[in-house]
Amino acid sequence: MAILPIAIYPRDEKILRERCKPVTKLTDRTSRLIEDMIETMYDAAGVGLAAPQVHVSQRIFVYDIGDGKPDALINPEITLSEGDEIGPEACLSIPRLHGDVPRFTRIVVTGLNRKGRRVRIDAVDYLARVFQHEIDHLNGILFTDRAIQSSLYEITEEEEEERRAEGRKKRRGRGEAGGGIHPVEDEPI
Repeated sequence: MAILPIAIYPRDEKILRERCKPVTKLTDRTSRLIEDMIETMYDAAGVGLAAPQVHVSQRIFVYDIGDGKPDALINPEITLSEGDEIGPEACLSIPRLHGDVPRFTRIVVTGLNRKGRRVRIDAVDYLARVFQHEIDHLNGILFTDRAIQSSLYEITEEEEEERRAEGRKKRRGRGEAGGGIHPVEDEPI
């Protein structure tokens, strides 16, 4: 597995603003990309990572919201959405920026998992937020596009490094190679 370079806004705006192409065939290369994305997500102490964030224009994202069971969704589609709430978000591609974003509290998503099996996931609360954030990436939308603009604030480089170190520490504390991290209020999605 490899740690991939993360696309940073605005430098890498072109890939981050692109609507990604559907995956038409699962290959060994797709599996390696997913494994590398998971490793990259863990290294950055995130809970989700979309393919365009690692410079790949494909409809894939990976996630682990703290249960130590990472997975991927390929060609995800939201088929139902309901409820709404405003909650904090951040993004690995926009380091140090945080803000409040309105999202649905429940969504149903269909797609393929990392083994290529068709799945239907009824996601609520935090998982629904993570899925919506990552699916937005696949459509060229950043969290700042949906954020309440007056809520946006920047943390210091030191605070960002502390956040990442804490995420890595939690992973090591679980005793799992590449294990999960626990979500916290301002965990970058």
